[in-house]
Amino acid sequence: MRFSKFIVLFVSIAVLLVLNLLLGTVRIPVGEILTILMGGDAAEIPTNIVLQSRLPQALTAIAAGAGLAVSGLQMQTVFRNPLAGPSVLGISNGAALGVAFVVLLSGQLGGVALSRLGYLGDAAMSVAAVVGALAVLMLILWVSQRVKGNVTLLIIGVMIGYLANAIIGVLKFLSPEEDVKAFVVWGLGSFSRVSGNEMLLFVALMAILLPLACLLVKPMNLLLLGDRYASNLGLNIRRSRMLVIISSGILVAIVTAYCGPIMFIGLAVPHLARALFRTSDHRVLMPATMFCGAALALLCNLIARMPGFEGALPVNSVTALVGAPVIATVLFRRRKDDVSE
Repeated sequence: MRFSKFIVLFVSIAVLLVLNLLLGTVRIPVGEILTILMGGDAAEIPTNIVLQSRLPQALTAIAAGAGLAVSGLQMQTVFRNPLAGPSVLGISNGAALGVAFVVLLSGQLGGVALSRLGYLGDAAMSVAAVVGALAVLMLILWVSQRVKGNVTLLIIGVMIGYLANAIIGVLKFLSPEEDVKAFVVWGLGSFSRVSGNEMLLFVALMAILLPLACLLVKPMNLLLLGDRYASNLGLNIRRSRMLVIISSGILVAIVTAYCGPIMFIGLAVPHLARALFRTSDHRVLMPATMFCGAALALLCNLIARMPGFEGALPVNSVTALVGAPVIATVLFRRRKDDVSE
């Protein structure tokens, strides 16, 4: 039964990937897309659209969706909190703070807005996002060595997020309008920023990090039993919690650096995977969450680029509009089943 559900998820990802290549403001026939993908002769404009825009966006969405979903699952497991997500410890806010320092201060200190520097500006924002996210992650790990309760660590992470947002607010108030606009656009999230060699590097990083996250399946299953019971079974609670937080934080840092802060996927997809597979076993949930995250991200990217829209809608708006009703339906159905039992 579970195997058939995995097959359905895999087929869904394949279908959504094909639709992402087919649909857009410019109509390209299926045969021409196949010719382009197989390296045959095709017109220049369709080739550029497929290879430089649609295919990189689709692959980026798959990698980002899977990474954020796994990160959310890890956070919900560590804190045993269904509302925990990738941004719960302020790591996404740290990435935003790093970008804010680079974008909002560049015009004042350097005299040239970072948004005018093209590829160099995009690279600087990516580096700043990674540095900011990893800095907050290191701070969280330092704090985790000095506090025992998960709730305390969770509250400290939320406070770090509020502090980062406060600093960003001050920087936005002091910065020129052009820099503020560039920062706001980055904060909307997008799968279209990654292309060419950047896309290959991003996908390669996620292809390494996601299997490494799967190595934490056993300690995550033990953490669900409670700290005392897991400790009696020989699990080092503090070390396991730190490893899971490191894994989740690095996934969030990489995705945020390349795509901006993508909301909702990390929070909602683990619930969707649990509802579909009706299990808490992370040996099943981990791959299920990856597939569900990749499929939902592809669906949101497809809606954001649907014909009729000039340009593309913000991904964060689409993720909430698509995912919230789905997750609400799943949770209400689960509640109804619990009452009936």
